[in-house]
Amino acid sequence: MTDTKFDIPFKSPNIPAALTADATIRFRCYKGISCFNACCKQADVTLAPYDILRLKRRLGMTSSDFIRDYTVPFQMDGDGLPGIKLKTHDNGTCLQLNGDAGCGVYEDRPTVCRYYPVALLALREKGASESKERYSLVKEEHCKGHEEDREISIADYRAEQRCEEYDEHNREWYQLVLKKKSAGPTVGKPPQASLQLFFMASYDIDTFRRFVLSDNFRRTYVLPEGFYHEVETDDEALLAFAYKFLGQVLFGERTIEEVANAWDERVAQRKEVWDERRQAEVERRLADEDKKYHDGGNAYCGDN
Repeated sequence: MTDTKFDIPFKSPNIPAALTADATIRFRCYKGISCFNACCKQADVTLAPYDILRLKRRLGMTSSDFIRDYTVPFQMDGDGLPGIKLKTHDNGTCLQLNGDAGCGVYEDRPTVCRYYPVALLALREKGASESKERYSLVKEEHCKGHEEDREISIADYRAEQRCEEYDEHNREWYQLVLKKKSAGPTVGKPPQASLQLFFMASYDIDTFRRFVLSDNFRRTYVLPEGFYHEVETDDEALLAFAYKFLGQVLFGERTIEEVANAWDERVAQRKEVWDERRQAEVERRLADEDKKYHDGGNAYCGDN
């Protein structure tokens, strides 16, 4: 295997051994354990798209408002690929921690929190088109769950924590991110517009919906009317489409049919707009010059 990996959901200072789903771990977390909530007070939670979808619905917010109020941005690679993390208090405590009661959004907690202390690794073998899911065990000094007398397979732990539901909706996005990281210079740095589209389609699903339902989008892509009715109300369907759209934007994967000559028409339309703006700017500057000349002439006549 290559040394390229995308650690989801946890970053460890050590490079861990890759485990399969049938590997057994010793761990149990419960209310009453001495370290209960300790991990929530040292929160470093990277969010995947489905995490945001679940949390914004749980909190009754739009994705834009959730991102603004509960997240902070960071760069996932040297090309500025945007990621977001859960915002914390100044002392590092997660904003969703509800005192001694624990996580205030437990049923909709992010992938990171569900997997802990297991980390999901996406590893791609050299020459392979798809990555393989592997796992590692994260051990931190504050966590006493490793001392509990319970052994469980990673597969059973994932089922217990309902990780598969999250992985199902995030898996294609993980593949996109890994593909971007693995390709590196061969793909080149995405233009700023592509990075902005990545952020919107990955995280700000409500804004992406308005983008998809816009007249410009409909004029550009060939999609059945039933598709638009579905994504107008179905977040999961829209998220699945977002991944296909990002594959097309970032890697040129032609999975969404475009209207014939739509791109040329858009370029022509933009050229017309820019030409009009350029002409308006020229006329504005000429008017400013005329005004200065006129004002100066009046002043000169007044002095005489």
